[in-house]
Amino acid sequence: MKKRKFKISDIIFAVFILLLITPQTRTPIQVAVNKLKVAVWSPSIKDEKDQNEVAPFQYAVVDLQGETQSLSVGKGKVAFVSYWATWCPPCIAELPGIQDLYKDYGDKVNFILLTQEEPERVQWFIEKRGYELPIYFPQMQAPEILRENSIPTNYVIDATGKIIIKETGAADWNSKKIRKLLDDLMKNN
Repeated sequence: MKKRKFKISDIIFAVFILLLITPQTRTPIQVAVNKLKVAVWSPSIKDEKDQNEVAPFQYAVVDLQGETQSLSVGKGKVAFVSYWATWCPPCIAELPGIQDLYKDYGDKVNFILLTQEEPERVQWFIEKRGYELPIYFPQMQAPEILRENSIPTNYVIDATGKIIIKETGAADWNSKKIRKLLDDLMKNN
């Protein structure tokens, strides 16, 4: 009977699998893998013929302080709408890029980050990571065209309601391509 020699790649693979099935290491590994994807994956801008439109509406939400608000989408200002969760590794991986984008465009673009989680959990998560993002809890069902079953799902919607980007999964939102797009969309307002 011939003995099998183990290669270093076999051992690395076995350790990786072991780490993935261990609950304490699963999420950090998934976040790391998604960060690699974010580093190379810039969201796709839809061709003009493929751009759908959402009728302008007011999004009824509650903010982290418990205040009810009504946020405009498709009404004279570019909107960045994000559906995410604190337990979602791809969401966690792309949030630093969204934070950087928000720092530079937060006063010019309506950033609307929506989650269905408990406010206390979200507040803890945001504070722990040092984010200063506009997080909201929806108080209404989104228009059908903005409904998606997977997270993260992010939209860039122009000032008239045209959906310029719909991206599901982690992406690099702080790319030159996205910054140029936002600059161009704001010029056209």
